[in-house]
Amino acid sequence: MNPILKDQLRRLEETHINIEVRKSKEKLADILADDFFEIGSSGRMFDIEECLRAGVAIAEMEIHHYEIHPLAPDVVLATYFLTDKTRNRNTLRNSIWKWIDGRWQLYFHQGTITDMKLSEVETSRFT
Repeated sequence: MNPILKDQLRRLEETHINIEVRKSKEKLADILADDFFEIGSSGRMFDIEECLRAGVAIAEMEIHHYEIHPLAPDVVLATYFLTDKTRNRNTLRNSIWKWIDGRWQLYFHQGTITDMKLSEVETSRFT
């Protein structure tokens, strides 16, 4: 695994969940690929237009156990556990990042609500 790439994508992922970025359509659009889509924790699907028009959840969130899994030279799957302090819930997350136009862009994202606690994740097969 490439630790530099892992750090770079984690920083981008942290930017994606940053409250100030999530409030800004311009900053959010800069992270998302033009053909971005998401399966939200609600089970609904969203495309980039809907995310930018309707907005995304504004919440204080923290990433734990971030891992990357290269799928191709220009495509990486990222997996992690997210604690959402605002909505008092945890989710398992995955993102697909693609190298497009000379930079990494978020192509796909999914969040699944879980009853797991951070302490359970630290001792599970997830890590």
